[in-house]
Amino acid sequence: MDNILFILTYIAVTASAISGALEARKNEMDIVGAMTIAFVTAFGGGTIRDLLLGRTPIFWVTDSFLSVLTFFVALVSFYWLNNISNQMLNVPDAIGLSVFSILGATYALEINANAIVAILMGVITGIFGGVLRDLMCNRVPSVFRHSTELYATCSFIGTFVFVALTIFRVNAFIASITGAFVVFSLRLLAVQFKITLPKP
Repeated sequence: MDNILFILTYIAVTASAISGALEARKNEMDIVGAMTIAFVTAFGGGTIRDLLLGRTPIFWVTDSFLSVLTFFVALVSFYWLNNISNQMLNVPDAIGLSVFSILGATYALEINANAIVAILMGVITGIFGGVLRDLMCNRVPSVFRHSTELYATCSFIGTFVFVALTIFRVNAFIASITGAFVVFSLRLLAVQFKITLPKP
């Protein structure tokens, strides 16, 4: 399981760093701004999760290569990824959402938190990097807007599936991949078909 968590962490951080750097460039920031937004997007949700669960030192402090990776990915994304449309930005964002959601729930389950707390930790880990990214880009976080396609809901459903499979003793790798796939697929489907939550 430790190997799975290691791989998932690196995938999520890479995807989120790409998303953050490209979002910063879209908002006409310089490379320093892009680095900052990349770091906040990659580490924000996991940092909040670790603080809430009492997991210290925080995950990126114990693995310094995560910071090196984020720096490198942000640099490459900012200067060399050209002609990136909003649709293409949705892919790394969805990958980060899906993998971080599963990681959050996994770490909660490791300390024997109940299913509800595990699901909430998954959602918090999945969405708060993006929330902090949007706040630093001076806009209402997209996850909180009526006009935004399903986001936190996708994280909730996929994390619920993962936790349910774990409770029923399904293999950890299969449960992780299934949960992440549900989050990722639902997010892209929501974007494709403009699915939003009902307005009041």
